Amino acid sequence: MTRPLVLHPDRLFPADPGTRAIARALYEGVKDLPIVSPHGHTDPAWFAYDEPFTDPASLLIVPDHYVFRMLYSQGVALESLGVPSVDGSPVEQDPRKIWSIFAKHYHLFRGTPSRMWLDWVFAEVFGLDVLLDETTADHYYEVIDAALKTEAFRPRALFEKFNIELIATTEGPLDPLVHHRAIRESGWNGRVVTAYRPDPVVDPETPGFAEKVAKFGEMAGEDVSTYAGYLAAHRFHRARFREAGATSTDHGHPSALTADLSPEDCEALYQRVLAGASKQDAELFRAQILTEMAGMSVEDGMVMQLHPAVHRSHNKAVLDRFGRDKGGDIPMPGEFVEALKPLLDRYGNDPRLTLILFTLDEDVYSRELAPLAGHYPSLRLGPPWWFHDSPEGMRRFRERATETGGFYNTVGFNDDTRAFLSIPARHDVARRMDCAWLAQLVAEHRLPEDEAHEVARALAYDLVKAAYKL
Repeated sequence: MTRPLVLHPDRLFPADPGTRAIARALYEGVKDLPIVSPHGHTDPAWFAYDEPFTDPASLLIVPDHYVFRMLYSQGVALESLGVPSVDGSPVEQDPRKIWSIFAKHYHLFRGTPSRMWLDWVFAEVFGLDVLLDETTADHYYEVIDAALKTEAFRPRALFEKFNIELIATTEGPLDPLVHHRAIRESGWNGRVVTAYRPDPVVDPETPGFAEKVAKFGEMAGEDVSTYAGYLAAHRFHRARFREAGATSTDHGHPSALTADLSPEDCEALYQRVLAGASKQDAELFRAQILTEMAGMSVEDGMVMQLHPAVHRSHNKAVLDRFGRDKGGDIPMPGEFVEALKPLLDRYGNDPRLTLILFTLDEDVYSRELAPLAGHYPSLRLGPPWWFHDSPEGMRRFRERATETGGFYNTVGFNDDTRAFLSIPARHDVARRMDCAWLAQLVAEHRLPEDEAHEVARALAYDLVKAAYKL
C-alpha cells in the first residue's frame, strides 16, 4: 500500500501556536527571495553546455556522498550504487538497478536532512505525491526519467525555475576554466562564477605536490623554483579566476593554523617542502600560505573562506578503491584563537580583509568563533557546514553564536553542495529555521517583530551579497 508524500506547510516551525504564527509571517516575507549560492560544487559544464541530465541515478545518487555514505553504513556496497572506482574494478552500470537499491533503503534517511531535501525535490521539482519505497521505485524512476528528457529540466531551465540569482562553483588552481568561459560566451544571462581553491598547490601532503607546483608556475609564466616566484604565480591565477567572476577563495586545510615567518624562513621552508615535506613542515607551510592569502586578499579584494578540521577519506579501503569525496570524511576538533593569531596580528584589523570561518566543531561556536567575529573587523562566521547543515545544527549555531557575534557578523546561508536539485530545498530549510529562531525571540519580547522581519531578509539575502561582494 503506497503512502502519500506530503510537505507540511508548517514544517520546522515552532509547535507553540502563537510562535508558529510569527514564524509563518516572517517566512512569508523571505520565502520567495532569489537564491544566492556563494559557495558550492556544482559542475560548471552543466550550465556551459545545457545538456540533459542522463538518468535519475546519475543525477541523484551516484555523485551524492550524503546519500551513499548512509547506504554504505548499512552494508550497501558502493559498487552496487554505481560509484566509479579508481582501480578499474567493475561497478553497477544499470541506473534502474541502482535506483531500486536506493528506493529499497530509503527508510534509512528518516530524520535526516537528506530526507527533507530529497522529499522536496520529489514533490516540488517532479510533482510526485507518493512516498518513495520499494513498491513505488519504478513509478519514481519513470516519472523522473521522462522529466529529464524535456527542455524544462535542462540545467539552465532549472536554474531559472529555482530563482537562482548566482551560483559560485569551486575550481582548483590548475583548472583552465573553459566551462566558465563557455558560459560567458554563450549569451545566457544566468550568473555562474568560480572560486579559487588552491589546496593542491598549497598542501605539501597532496600526492604529486611538486609536479603540480611546476605546472602551476608554467601556466602562470613564473619561475616557481623560488618562493617569490611561487607567490607571483598565485597572484596570476587569482587574477585569472577574478576574470571568470570569482570574488572568493576557499581553503580546506586540516587546521586553522597560521604563521608569519620571515622572508628567509619562508624561502627555506619552501625549498624543503618541494623536496619532500615532513608533517611538521607541511603544516607550517599551509599555515604560512593562509597568511599570504590574507595579504593577497587585502590587495585584490577577494573574500577568504576557511573550512578546516576534517579528517578526509578516513576509510582507507574506500579511498584506495573509489578515491576522495566518497563519504569517509569525519569532523575533528578545531582551535581558532591561537591558530589564527599570527594572521590576525598582521591583517585582522584591516577592513579590506574578509575572512569567513567555518567549523565542524560546534564546541567552538560560543567559546572561540563568536567572540573572535564579534571583535575583529576582518572576521565573519560562515553558516553551519556539512554535517551541521541541518535543522538542529542551524538552531545550535544561532543559539551559541548570536549573543556574542550578533546576526550581522554572519554571512547568511550557503549550500556547499554538488546536488544541484537540492539547492532550493536547502535554502528553504535555512530560511524556515532562521524564521523559527527569530519568532522565538519575538515571542519572548527579545526582538521587536518589525526588526525580526529585517533580520530575516538579511539572513536570507542581504548578508550573503555583502559578505561575498556580489
